Amino acid sequence: MLTTETMQNLAAFESAGITVPHFDRAAVTRATTANPAWIHFGGGNLFRCLHASLQQRLLNAGESETGIVVVDTYDDELIETIYQGRDNLSLTVVMKANGDIEKELIASITESQYLAESNPAGTARVRAIFANPSLQLATVTITEKGYNLKGPDGELSGLVLGDIEAGPDHARHTMAHLASLLLERHRAGATPIAMVSTDNFSHNGEKLRDAILVVARAWKDRGFVDDGYLGYLTDPAKVAFPWSMIDRITPGPSASVAGELQAAGFGDTEILVTQKHTTTAPFVNTEEVNYLVVEDTFPNGRPPLEKAGVYFTDRDTVNKVERMKVCTCLNPLHTAMAIYGCLLGFTSIADETADADISALITGIGYREGLPVVTNPGIIDPKSFLDQVVGERLPNKRIPDTPQRIASDTSQKVGIRFGETIKLYRNTGAADDLTFIPLAIAGWCRYLLALDDGGEPFELSPDPMNEHLRRYVSDIRLGDPASVGRRLHPILSNRDIFGLNLYDTGLGARIEGYVEELVAGPGAVRSTLHKYASTTSNSTTSNSTTSNTEETASCK
Repeated sequence: MLTTETMQNLAAFESAGITVPHFDRAAVTRATTANPAWIHFGGGNLFRCLHASLQQRLLNAGESETGIVVVDTYDDELIETIYQGRDNLSLTVVMKANGDIEKELIASITESQYLAESNPAGTARVRAIFANPSLQLATVTITEKGYNLKGPDGELSGLVLGDIEAGPDHARHTMAHLASLLLERHRAGATPIAMVSTDNFSHNGEKLRDAILVVARAWKDRGFVDDGYLGYLTDPAKVAFPWSMIDRITPGPSASVAGELQAAGFGDTEILVTQKHTTTAPFVNTEEVNYLVVEDTFPNGRPPLEKAGVYFTDRDTVNKVERMKVCTCLNPLHTAMAIYGCLLGFTSIADETADADISALITGIGYREGLPVVTNPGIIDPKSFLDQVVGERLPNKRIPDTPQRIASDTSQKVGIRFGETIKLYRNTGAADDLTFIPLAIAGWCRYLLALDDGGEPFELSPDPMNEHLRRYVSDIRLGDPASVGRRLHPILSNRDIFGLNLYDTGLGARIEGYVEELVAGPGAVRSTLHKYASTTSNSTTSNSTTSNTEETASCK
């Protein structure tokens, strides 16, 4: 098992082909405990293989003296077992497209805490860290749903309302926890800090700020906090909320990777599914390609992460890069593959890329319907980025990713991944030109029936709106296209899901028509997908050689 004791024999790691840290971890731990600079919320796989790896590069190069403190507000078992049970060490396994793997022992995480009212010691420690003037930044990876304060009915959820009524000392929702911690920092002297969302959606810094302010203002209305605290939160010279774009495909831990590690001599490979359904392991398997682009707004300073490969730039450029990836060149493709992959029985994203119909679907979304409305951010070329996604990253068989994983929380994603591009086409009066994006949305509606293309039941991936949405499709029957009727109207008109009413764009009725085709009977998913893929493949190919480099359109 990974522990500080096993690190005393780094030669054993090196003999297993594992790159080892080149810094005094004990000294780094002491420095971090006394004067923490970086705290992170969300102990998932992406954090360990990207944020922690970046800081490790700085520590190895002597560019930093402190590590990272990681906090989780959801899963105590993750913290206790994977982090504290292994002295906060982990292994990153980079799966290259050429078949090679690179292994690195990550030691830059020096402390881990579970933040919850039920854990007063951990809560007190996190509060102390936030009160320390040395703290420069708090980063966040908790996925889109972690920022959502509302229930399926569009009103504040019971959890959030409870946090508002109970006040800052009894937070449960992550946004309430962050608001409470910022109150602690305000009371301790109001030292500046950067609150950096590195989650995978548009305008993430803005959404983080807005969610925290909803809670803070409600506390003000109830007398828990004063105007000085709200002034602190809303002063960018005190509390900054930089925008960012993050990109690294990081699936759950793979049994095949575990086997390769064991064969190489690394034995700590047990894959754990916690009581709260987090799938994790002492190792993280990920792809080689990665990007992190961050708005350079850090009022209390920051680590020199540009020396580890991070792009620091202005908000407008971050926005353009993020729109390029999330709205056009990667995330929409991933979601479409997840939906149709589940319906067609695939269990591998890489295998899906060899399917001609699915390949036509994703190239249609990316090249034919996405690139024409992308603004070139300048630091990364959209066409080259998309070429790499389609030609190298998605087909990488070494990445054990599944459509079932990517299909999780689709209701929280479709508004960004498809709705933003639809808005651009609506604004130019060209929404009628869209085929593949509405076909992807129709596929999601068909997916909600929880029946595959053969009519066999399958388990939907976790999504906070599954139960709510399935009520609308419960009377749609496979083999009866007329049963679709207007039953999809509450979904397709929902602005909270898509960011707009799809009927206002003319696409609502078209999507209903696609769904009628998709439920015509067993095999209808395949035949419908093939029908539209084959009729538009030629135009997709001809459009795939160009991209818009003019700053005339954007995915806001």
